[in-house]
Amino acid sequence: MTPLLAAAVAEGVIFYPLAILTLAGAFTMILSRNPVYAAMSLVLTFFGIAAIYVLLSAELLAALQIIVYAGAIMVLFLFVIMLLNITEAEMGKQRITVGAVVGGAVALVFWMLSYTVFEGLPNQEMPTQLAANFGEVVGVGRILFTQFILPFEATGILLLVAIVGAVVVAKAKI
Repeated sequence: MTPLLAAAVAEGVIFYPLAILTLAGAFTMILSRNPVYAAMSLVLTFFGIAAIYVLLSAELLAALQIIVYAGAIMVLFLFVIMLLNITEAEMGKQRITVGAVVGGAVALVFWMLSYTVFEGLPNQEMPTQLAANFGEVVGVGRILFTQFILPFEATGILLLVAIVGAVVVAKAKI
C-alpha cells in the first residue's frame, strides 16, 4: 500500500464515522420533542462539524465552531429554552402541521437550488499543497470576503431571520 493510498484510507476511516455522528446529531435534533435534548443534539452536531474541519486542516474554523456555535450560541439557545419553559402539555401531540410541510418543501427547494448552482460550477481539482497562510485569520477573512461573499451574506440574513423568529416566539409567551 502506497503512503498516499494509506492516507486516503485513514481519512475515510475517520471521516465517515464523523459524518455519521454529525448526521445522527442533526436528525436527533430535528426529531426530538424535548427542546433540551434537541439543543444537546445540536451541540453534538457542532462538535462533529468541528472534527471534520480539523480533518480538513482548518483548525481555526474548528476552534471558531466550538467557541462560537457550541459555546456562545448554544448557551443562548438554552437560555431561550429555559425562558420559554414549555411543558409537555403545552407541546401537545406530535403531528404534521401545515408549517412543517411548508418548511420541508422550502428546504427541499433550497436544496435543489443549491445543488443546481453547485453542479453548474466548474469542477476544480483539490490542491495537493495547502497555501502558506491556509487556516490563518487573514487568509480565511480574505477568502470569506472575496470568493464567498454571497454565502457569507446569505448566512447573515438567515441568522437575522432566526433571531427575529426567536424574538417573535418569545414575545408571544412572555
